[in-house]
Amino acid sequence: MLATAYCNRGETKSGVRAQRGVAAADLRRLPIGTRLRVVAPGKPYAGEYTVLDSGSEIKGRDLDIFMPSCRSAKRFGKRPVQVRILTTGSNRGDRRDR
Repeated sequence: MLATAYCNRGETKSGVRAQRGVAAADLRRLPIGTRLRVVAPGKPYAGEYTVLDSGSEIKGRDLDIFMPSCRSAKRFGKRPVQVRILTTGSNRGDRRDR
């Protein structure tokens, strides 16, 4: 997958605030609640993320991962990452469905 990073701590599509461990994705590919692991041994962005957000620029196999520092997010830029899907969500966290 091709990943970018963001640092905006606003509310996500699922209604929770963006924080460490949150990712945004194309919800047609990776629905709200999907848990995934970014495999990058030794890298600070490696770890588990939950898809809790979407974005207008995120299409197909793109992923946007939250970073607590905007400086780190800018340095991350755009890069290919290896991702393992742990569980697939169901988009039930989408606030429009409530």
